[in-house]
Amino acid sequence: MNFELSGKLIEIYEVQEITERFRKREFVLEVEELRGAMNFTEQIKFQTIQDRTALLDSFNVGDLVKVSFGIKGRRWEKEGRVNYFNNLEAWRLEAAAAAGPPDLQAPDDGLMPPPDEQDDLPF
Repeated sequence: MNFELSGKLIEIYEVQEITERFRKREFVLEVEELRGAMNFTEQIKFQTIQDRTALLDSFNVGDLVKVSFGIKGRRWEKEGRVNYFNNLEAWRLEAAAAAGPPDLQAPDDGLMPPPDEQDDLPF
């Protein structure tokens, strides 16, 4: 499953060498969502692994980005106790344009003449 989410980078962590053959880098994205009349702000942590840890090198805290990611989950068991872990694994980051005011101009679908054109309708 692949997903996309846009928001503002609020944390970028250093690369962690977990083992000799595995490294990861985490970052946090702040996402705002309007639900009805309420505005909700979420801070969502992602990770990049292996060569993709370099994806964050060209970004800074405060940048607006679009993250493409997958959801990874695994089971972990120790001494009879079972836990489940989820990770949001980013595989692409790109700069996102700042959200401006919505474009209130109607789309040109060819059904309405431009407002400055004269028509010959009797009303």
